[in-house]
Amino acid sequence: MPHHAVHRLLRPLLVWRARHVSERMYMLFLSILVGIGAGLAAVLLKTAIRAQVNLLQGAISEPQRVFALSVYPIIGITLTVLVTKYLLGGQLGRGIGPIIYSTARENSIVPRSKLYSQMITAFLTVSFGGSAGTEAPISVTGAALGSNIGRVLHVDRRRRRLLTGCGAAAGVAAIFNSPIAGVLFAVETILLELPAQYFIPLLISSATATVISKALYVGQPFVLITTSWPVDAVPFYVLLGLFTAVFSVYMIRTYHWFERFFDRWPGLDWRKVLLGGTTLGILIFFFPTLYGEGYNTVELLLSGHAERLTDGSIFSVYQDDNPWLLLVLVLFSLLLKVVATSITVGSGGNGGMFGSSLFAGALAGFFFARLINLSGLTYIPEVHFVVLGMAGTLAGVIHAPLTAIFLIAEITGGYALFVPLMLVSSSSYLITKYFEPYSVYTRKLTARGVDVYANRDRGLLAQLDPRKLLETDFIPVRPSTTLGELVEIFRHSSRNLFPVVAAGGRLLGVVSLDTVRDALFDDAHYTTTKVSELMKPAPAVVGPNDDLEHTLSQLDRQGAWALPVCEEDGRYLGFILKSAILARYRRQLILESEA
Repeated sequence: MPHHAVHRLLRPLLVWRARHVSERMYMLFLSILVGIGAGLAAVLLKTAIRAQVNLLQGAISEPQRVFALSVYPIIGITLTVLVTKYLLGGQLGRGIGPIIYSTARENSIVPRSKLYSQMITAFLTVSFGGSAGTEAPISVTGAALGSNIGRVLHVDRRRRRLLTGCGAAAGVAAIFNSPIAGVLFAVETILLELPAQYFIPLLISSATATVISKALYVGQPFVLITTSWPVDAVPFYVLLGLFTAVFSVYMIRTYHWFERFFDRWPGLDWRKVLLGGTTLGILIFFFPTLYGEGYNTVELLLSGHAERLTDGSIFSVYQDDNPWLLLVLVLFSLLLKVVATSITVGSGGNGGMFGSSLFAGALAGFFFARLINLSGLTYIPEVHFVVLGMAGTLAGVIHAPLTAIFLIAEITGGYALFVPLMLVSSSSYLITKYFEPYSVYTRKLTARGVDVYANRDRGLLAQLDPRKLLETDFIPVRPSTTLGELVEIFRHSSRNLFPVVAAGGRLLGVVSLDTVRDALFDDAHYTTTKVSELMKPAPAVVGPNDDLEHTLSQLDRQGAWALPVCEEDGRYLGFILKSAILARYRRQLILESEA
């Protein structure tokens, strides 16, 4: 249904709401609505993936299992690319990064296509064994739901941003049945700054999604029941924090190296599908733990059955005779998980690093603890270090320590491990941030010149559209225009600055009333003096898409009140004024305060 038709149908309801329902109650109602939608989406995705996985794995016998698991991901990635190309117009926008960008720079306007595109492509990728998580796609789906509900119901930009965060929070909460972690994820990774009163809608949305998920979907990702932790293990917690920090830096840099590698083939290139799918199949052939999300591997570690990790792999022929063989498998699996995820996403599949960080972190924690135990120095509880490794790696990779602490505490029931979780997560986050200031989600945005952690002034400036501030009533003159003709133009203009442009529209310079004032009274030269003799180079030129922070810095550096705006080929478009920028900024600040 067209947007204007929806607006016409909803108009009486919106008028009634404005008269009878307070703004606070309205936002609480909308947060519940977003939570229900995100919860249902998460249940649908989890149920569909589980059914597909059971169907695919039930159709193969054990001797062919390792070969089938190597081929399935290639099929999934191929199907994802076909859907993206022919049903989604080649536009998918993978990961949390685009949502962070739309929240920080595009007034939280998320394309409607993300209401279904992420669900479909994530299902095809992950259910066929693509080595990635579903958390990012479902969080994006929730964010799209919140954003588009806000657009349809005509809420202002500030509240639409809140609803976008509510959807992202509800998606994570529903996936893991962890409402607090969902809220913290939205605040730490997407919203970045938020008034305290907006936490209530986030909490309600997350709680609603969690209730929907628990009511309709049976199963918790991980279970760990513990009542205490050994005090003498504190030094090992600190060392684990250091270990997961180094590992987090490795994961971030590896992911973005592969991202740049696959960017060599822009768009949906079948060379990427062939290369990526084949490589992923080979990796899974040798290390079946890399198949799919990998949460079954984490469950084996938490249940104390780590030796079963070799089942179905080429390592199974050695049975359990050599304890170091298991460590070799674990080491390669944790190092190659980010490679497998990068290949899955880079070659055309859809998924995220959230789940992959949990998987790799669990293996990292187990590897660390088993190595200590095999050394004979002391004994430390391995299952504790599995969940602590998950928290440390997640905190480092997505730069969200509070999310990591509460997520692991909620999904494992390990609230007794709060102090170790804080030690590992905080140390991992701080060390990782020192070497990698930006998370796996924001590193690419930063490389494009988008600083989502910019202060509020920068954020407000970034919301302003430079093209809407363009002043086009400056009268252009030719370099061949005479002084006498220029005098006549001065008389009929409200501006005292004139761009000098060539026949093709290219800017050559500017003429200012202040700089030619003396020549204006020289009547003898009215016909002999040309503008080309009077003009001066523009102090600086900005582009129509340059951010306003850059434009303001140029204005200040040149001591100018206006600068010409030109296309890349030098074609003159207009002027941008410092006073116009500051006036629009002030108006935006007032709107923010009123919201």
